[in-house]
Amino acid sequence: MKTRKEVLAATTLPADGDDDIGEINEIVGFHIRLAYGAVYRHFTETFSDLDLTQKQVSVLWLIGDHPDIAQTDLARRMRMDRATTMAIVNRLQDRGLLVRGKSASDGRKQTLNLTAAGQSILVTAKDAIRAHEEWLKARFTPAEVATLIEYLTRIHQ
Repeated sequence: MKTRKEVLAATTLPADGDDDIGEINEIVGFHIRLAYGAVYRHFTETFSDLDLTQKQVSVLWLIGDHPDIAQTDLARRMRMDRATTMAIVNRLQDRGLLVRGKSASDGRKQTLNLTAAGQSILVTAKDAIRAHEEWLKARFTPAEVATLIEYLTRIHQ
């Protein structure tokens, strides 16, 4: 795993004095992309031993919090299309981390539940998420974190 210094070095502009990026520095979307890239790289490094993507961790977490959740409800809550959701669920099921079942209230719907292996890997994933969040939140005060979440929510709602 890379050190914090190495991760930060990979996400900052060159130190050779040629760091003027001109007018693009005023583009909010550019900074969001750079921030996303830094967060994604750190997440990937943090989760390399678990072999899970961000979406897979989110799916496991949501199923863990909502046993018997319908696959369609999972897709809606994750704001993913049905095909993407099905592909993720298929991969997690193939790994033995979740199982599909039939809804007791609507036989047309599939329910999702974690297996023992899924519950175990979710515990480990939550520990990794906490470490990842500590890395991210260390850049801000608690008040700034709350404000950042508020601002980002405005964008994605």
